[in-house]
Amino acid sequence: MAVNYRHAFHAGNYADVLKHVLLVRLMRALQGKQKGFLFVDTHAGRGRYDLSRAAEGDTRPRKPEWPGGIGALWDRTNAPAGVQDYLAITRAYDRSQGNLSAGPRFYPGSSRIARLVARPQDRLELWEKHPAECAALRDEFSGERRVSVHEGDGYGAMRACLPPAERRALVLVDPPFEARSEWADVSAALEDGIGRLPGGTYVVWYPLTGRTPRDGFLGWLEASGIPSLTAELTMDPHAPGMTGCGVAVVNPPWLFDAQARPILDYLADALSRGQGAQGSVRWLVPK
Repeated sequence: MAVNYRHAFHAGNYADVLKHVLLVRLMRALQGKQKGFLFVDTHAGRGRYDLSRAAEGDTRPRKPEWPGGIGALWDRTNAPAGVQDYLAITRAYDRSQGNLSAGPRFYPGSSRIARLVARPQDRLELWEKHPAECAALRDEFSGERRVSVHEGDGYGAMRACLPPAERRALVLVDPPFEARSEWADVSAALEDGIGRLPGGTYVVWYPLTGRTPRDGFLGWLEASGIPSLTAELTMDPHAPGMTGCGVAVVNPPWLFDAQARPILDYLADALSRGQGAQGSVRWLVPK
């Protein structure tokens, strides 16, 4: 299954919004304890995206997706606290990069959002296998302490980074889902990570399509017996191709499900493309 993934023009779309709002909430929850933790991003991209270039395709212009994501939320003031926290972070970053216009231009990727939220005692290990993207990622974090950038297959991050000295970790697995082996690779990496750090928090982003074989993966999580849940955002159940997206969270922090539910409900309403948009949070294995 492939979703023709080119993140430069996908940046800031509804999938990014869902992923990044929940990432901020997870990091805030882990920061409820003073001790630091390791953040691992297995598919980190370039860390920073210029939305003014989002329409540049490989061979011809393409319709950018950010207006239906961060663009639809940019001026909203009625969002739940979790969404407002994310918006404050993205707005401040956008302005720090020199954007003086009313709308968004510079959008932070997952790795940059994690760095903006991280405390001095928290640490980042960022992986990206595409040389050009990794070079941009290195430039983005050049000179920043407690951030390491690795050019290589992010699935190997589990073996290389876990267990960390902190004995606490938040691992984001956000693959492009272009390869047929992607779900098998995700499952194998997650199994390796959990074996190395059973108490770590693991987050897997995935697309929802008529061809998405996520059920096998979620069934595997259920059978594992490890506390886990899904948060899914269906944008248009009748759309061809990708109808929405979700994240699976293994070992979610206490009360994360209660915090996520109003966020999913709000995003389904604010970003709706048509009838049938909905958000859901479902425990696979309750705590």
